[in-house]
Amino acid sequence: MATPSDVTDSSAVTDPTAVTGLSAGAARPVRAPGPPGSELPRIVPRRHAGRWAAAVVALLVLAMVLNSVVRNDAFQWDVVGRYFTTAAVLDGLLLTLWLTAAVMALGFLLGTLLAVLRLSANPVLRTLSWGFIWIFRSTPLLVQLLFWFNIGALYPTLGLGIPFGPEFVTVKTVNLFGPTLTAVVGLTLHESAYAAEVVRGGILSVDAGQTEAAQALGLSRRRTLRRIVIPQAMRSIVPTAGNMLIGTLKGTSIVSVLAVHDLLFSVQLVYNQTYQVIPLLMVATLWYIAVTTVLGVGQFYVERHYARGAARSLPPTPVQRLRARLGALRVRLGAATAADARPATGGDR
Repeated sequence: MATPSDVTDSSAVTDPTAVTGLSAGAARPVRAPGPPGSELPRIVPRRHAGRWAAAVVALLVLAMVLNSVVRNDAFQWDVVGRYFTTAAVLDGLLLTLWLTAAVMALGFLLGTLLAVLRLSANPVLRTLSWGFIWIFRSTPLLVQLLFWFNIGALYPTLGLGIPFGPEFVTVKTVNLFGPTLTAVVGLTLHESAYAAEVVRGGILSVDAGQTEAAQALGLSRRRTLRRIVIPQAMRSIVPTAGNMLIGTLKGTSIVSVLAVHDLLFSVQLVYNQTYQVIPLLMVATLWYIAVTTVLGVGQFYVERHYARGAARSLPPTPVQRLRARLGALRVRLGAATAADARPATGGDR
């Protein structure tokens, strides 16, 4: 005859919740019946002592650098704050932004044309495009700017007319090429040579089967390039183009040698009068950092846009990453709270 203890033990064994380790009212693990003090095995993640030590050292070095910058009186942060939003500095920043946008737009328009000519079946156009890229990539940017600034010594007048015949329109080069136009022309020609190679590399990165499929569908060469090749090539073009954009923004500071009133030249005018070189250079540095940060964020979203169709899932945005981490932290805190609130089991039945 079975005793009450035997009935209790047999029911515990045949209870499905005890076998699966789940209670009937909740989907959380429970302790299986066993001797007093027994618990389910717990999985402990591997600890990376070296990784945490490296993180601590890196944070200490960063704290030392920040402390040396913030508490160093030579930076004169009060002067930086006073000149950060002055009219002269903001006017120089506006010209720098305008010059960057104009150079990038014109440079990529000309660079795309040069890339198409470089891939053309016409040997004359292909050679001319290669020669243009070769010349403007081989010459330093400062030399190009100084050459265009002194173009009047080589060509006093420029005319439009029939070759070896009469000229219909003539203009003096001194009146045509001012400092700002010289900067636009020099930077555009320099950037177009690099943009041509960027666009050509993006076009060549597209699988040849895409073009063959478009030809099989009867699409023209121009339409194939515009509707099929270029959209897929943008995945390779955008990252390098973003780097070129940031490089052009910083490279516009070189036009200060031509007395163009960009951000750096405006700052130089101020510290030539006040002799506060370091704080005024910090003003320009902080503005360059702020603008490049905004451009970097824009580059991320443009890359994410053109990643559609190439990846199974789009890369998460910073806001989505933050939400995911907060959700994971909330789940871990909830699990830890539930484990602490769970009553202890054991003892004699």
